[in-house]
Amino acid sequence: MPFRNATYSFCSILFLLTTGFQTFAVAQKNISASVMKTTDHNNQNVNYIHSRAPLQQTHFIKLPSGSIEAGGWLNKMLGLQRDGLTGNLGEISIWLTKKNNAWLNKEGKGDYGWEELPYWLKGYLDIAFMLKDQKMMSESKFWIDAVLNNQRDNGDFGPDVKKKGRRDLWTNMPMLWCLQSYYEFTKDPRVIPFITRYFRYELDVPDSNFLKDYWENSRGGDNLTSVYWLYNITGESWLLELAGKIDRNTANWRQPDNLPNWHNVNIAQSFKEPATFYLQSHDTADLAASYQDFKLIRKIFGQVPGGMFGGDENSRKGYDDPRQAIETCGMVEQMTSDEMLLANTGDPFWATNCEDIAFNTFPAAFMPDYTSLRYLTAPNMVISDSKNHSPGIDNNGPFLVMNPFSSRCCQHNHAAGWVYYAENSWMATPDNGIAAQLYTEGRVKALVGNGVSVTITETTHYPFDGNINFTINVDKPVNFPLYLRVPQWCNGALVKLNGKAINVKASGNEYIRLETEWKKGDKISLYLPMQLLVRKWKENKNSVSINYGPLTYSLKIDEIYKKQDSKITAIGDSRWQPGADPKKWPSYEIFPGSNWNYGLLIDEEHPERSITILHKEWPKNNDPFTNANAPIELTIKAKQIPEWGIDQYGLCGILPVSPVKTDQPASFVKLIPMGGARLRISAFPVIQEKEDGEKKE
Repeated sequence: MPFRNATYSFCSILFLLTTGFQTFAVAQKNISASVMKTTDHNNQNVNYIHSRAPLQQTHFIKLPSGSIEAGGWLNKMLGLQRDGLTGNLGEISIWLTKKNNAWLNKEGKGDYGWEELPYWLKGYLDIAFMLKDQKMMSESKFWIDAVLNNQRDNGDFGPDVKKKGRRDLWTNMPMLWCLQSYYEFTKDPRVIPFITRYFRYELDVPDSNFLKDYWENSRGGDNLTSVYWLYNITGESWLLELAGKIDRNTANWRQPDNLPNWHNVNIAQSFKEPATFYLQSHDTADLAASYQDFKLIRKIFGQVPGGMFGGDENSRKGYDDPRQAIETCGMVEQMTSDEMLLANTGDPFWATNCEDIAFNTFPAAFMPDYTSLRYLTAPNMVISDSKNHSPGIDNNGPFLVMNPFSSRCCQHNHAAGWVYYAENSWMATPDNGIAAQLYTEGRVKALVGNGVSVTITETTHYPFDGNINFTINVDKPVNFPLYLRVPQWCNGALVKLNGKAINVKASGNEYIRLETEWKKGDKISLYLPMQLLVRKWKENKNSVSINYGPLTYSLKIDEIYKKQDSKITAIGDSRWQPGADPKKWPSYEIFPGSNWNYGLLIDEEHPERSITILHKEWPKNNDPFTNANAPIELTIKAKQIPEWGIDQYGLCGILPVSPVKTDQPASFVKLIPMGGARLRISAFPVIQEKEDGEKKE
């Protein structure tokens, strides 16, 4: 059975987003259970700041930073980041030095100061508060205080970077996000006046000088989200004038069959801009444009597993094989865009894409201990070394090595990936309820009903297990709706309340809505049955990838790690502090220690007939994203394809066209979750079965 189509016609999108229709409803004792495509956003949540008129009401509301506590493997990832590169980047990166840093100077002058600090801080700060790490919170406050105390008289702030004589405002956009999170954590009274003065400054900048440089022009949508954040707090009407100014001066992401540029991070970060402005314009063409951008880049360069697309710097015509990579920055920005679009549109498709990246692509960009990362990661990647692979990839230099000193943008920006995922795992709903969006172990504390506080504890090993359990904790009984997202891949989700089955049927990309008077100790069990699914990539050599539930599986390749000097193997524009010690922070090359050039002998219509599933013990260290710790392995017959090897650029060769005929003997190979495979083949050739009359294996 092929993986369900990941694109929609605009008519179906519009219907989904404007109706919030109820498929059916049943009453079982004292609980009302129904299946919804999305929420009814004609209501207004009384507990949380929501969209002020004339902005559209969003279908979901992001809970304030600090509402969610990560647990399980996700908390483990945050701890690894804290103890690894993210938590210690201040001793490595020259861009985070406190000596002559433009972020510490009121006039914005200094040797160091651009996007790197806010890129890092937006993740570092949120991790600090989620883990309640006092050292990290203190360091975060140092930088936030520096920003708040150094606003210039005209309202501008930050490094005074000029491009062609114009003030470059890009670097301030991620810092605004830092300030927003900090305000939600602390309610510091300095933040709102500070941002208000800055937006007054932006409003005064002539259009001819506003958002004209490449990066700020592409990414104006990030500025737009901050304007709406402030407008929903203060209600000052001139902010909508500024929003319109930002939209008309941002790159045109509304072209039907083109993008303003093909830089991978720009696309992942900026394609949401029209759908964001839709909140103000109410023009459905704006909403459709973001969907079309997503569809276009994946139609041409994204016929691969893992949720992303080939854009190893820029997506290039003819470079669409699964050996083409994506920046770690691109992964983080796409996940962030998905999370925002999920809230604004109510479309659970965005949660599906976010999960696809988070589980199958993002973890493999790092060393297992998160002490280093690589700039580029591909669905098919069998060498991760420090050589120059251009023009096979669109960069000159060592862009595949795991290096803590390298890549400047990704080195800092990766920090936000997991913590933003955690912060968007639950969202408030317009009907004063709460929705479980991205399943992960942890705890959420939120206001529901008419201002009653509820704590919901979630226990699960999802995405490695389809069982998810919730326990309600309230001081007094309270009536509110609880939404449970049914992922796109799932058919036949089952729900129990306090051990009793609820008569409700839901398929993928729907929500189960449960409303009752919830009491302390109520327990909800959600079961998402996982099935083997084969995704056929007809446009990419008829290759296939294998899913079990939300996880894509990759060939298990023995990985040989070779330690290197981080300074020697760093990318050309990398800079580090004088005291940074490469012996403490080494880089690593990874080489294959086993054969990787296999095609699969698979029954595409009934994969369960050709694949054996092995469930293993949950890892004691709570880290499932490594080859050794994989809680699930698949076994399948395969044959080697000798002519498929390393190409002239030192990369995994381009996929042979399936079906492939070979006389090589068949053998069993193991497949592991793609997200834990630093070397991987996840888009496979298919071996042609023997014809009638031929001797079979």
